[in-house]
Amino acid sequence: MSREIILMRHGQPQLAATGNVSALGMKAWIEDYDQSVITRQPAPDTSRQLAARARVIVSSTAPRALSSAQALGLEPVLVDGMFCEAQLPYARWKRPRLSPFTWAVILRVLWLCGYSPNVESAANARARASRAAQRLQSLASEGPVLLLGHGVINRLIARQLLADGWTRQTRNGSRYWSATVYQHREAS
Repeated sequence: MSREIILMRHGQPQLAATGNVSALGMKAWIEDYDQSVITRQPAPDTSRQLAARARVIVSSTAPRALSSAQALGLEPVLVDGMFCEAQLPYARWKRPRLSPFTWAVILRVLWLCGYSPNVESAANARARASRAAQRLQSLASEGPVLLLGHGVINRLIARQLLADGWTRQTRNGSRYWSATVYQHREAS
């Protein structure tokens, strides 16, 4: 017998167009991103097919994850902040002004290097991901589990699943709606 966990990233967030911002301006951009739902584009067929396999639906508390579940026609049985994205830090620099997406990459690299004055540290996010992986593994005894989550935290959860003996079966990238399937074969 095997158990299955599907880690799916949410759909594309609906964000107002923004010009270049400073690192300090990223604070407001991150707050808007954290409150955003997804665009009205339909979920891809591959995401719908994967979601249809799941018996247990789990979501982070973020509006973009919850609206992704809704776009798939699903009602999560568990909605928990432990599955929320690892937060991006921001800085107090007023220069340079860059696109929010460029800042997101820079700030994520800084976060991975230990810069987290106003958010959860990378070490704490890894510990949270470990707890989240344990929760998903226990739910997988009820049937295939689908987590509607986020890019970085899903990768951290995946790392813990692999460490716990799960194997990656399929992966279709890291973009919005991407998903990775993990299986664990029980000893007979």
